[in-house]
Amino acid sequence: MADDDFFKSQRERMVRVQIASRGIKDPRVLEAMRRVPRHLFVPKVHRHLAYADGPLPIGAEQTISQPYIVALMTELLNLQGGERVLEIGTGSGYQAAVLAYLAGQVHTVERFADLAKQAEQTLKALNIQNVQVHVGDGTLGLPEFAPYMGILVSAAAPSAPEVLLEQLAEGGILVIPVGQRSNQVLERWQRTGDQFQSKPILSVAFVPLIGQAGWQE
Repeated sequence: MADDDFFKSQRERMVRVQIASRGIKDPRVLEAMRRVPRHLFVPKVHRHLAYADGPLPIGAEQTISQPYIVALMTELLNLQGGERVLEIGTGSGYQAAVLAYLAGQVHTVERFADLAKQAEQTLKALNIQNVQVHVGDGTLGLPEFAPYMGILVSAAAPSAPEVLLEQLAEGGILVIPVGQRSNQVLERWQRTGDQFQSKPILSVAFVPLIGQAGWQE
């Protein structure tokens, strides 16, 4: 119980100091960040740093994103509730868990089977039932469940993959880091008919998006 109280107070501080103070205003996003126990998605060796203001390694040379970036990318999707959402790059499952509180159905794709299995186990332990974890090449999306009102990519591509844009529903939003392997710009794309408008948000640094429509190994 003491641990639960400690981590809860850490989460409250994280939301107040790292997220709300930097301009995240959506009350549903702030509440999701308060509710999801981030420390359970972090390897035990790093658990004491779970609510620190930065990314953490989770194995397979992948990371769990900085809390502020998770909140920002989530807010950019402008979810109202009930939507079908696609996440590329499951990692630990933390971003998918946040999305699960805001959307109707979340499909998430991870290329590393071990990470996908661990994420699935963590989500199940938390009784999060509206997330489906898939193993595969996320750069190709999941056309069998398209269209999506939101697509969130948790790794950096050379450019926004056309195959993902095509899987957006009318009015749907793609949030993706785009640029070089070492530094990128977070972009927000929105579909109107057959047209796609993009807007740069801020400079970021993500692991590369590996796959057919991303970077090569």
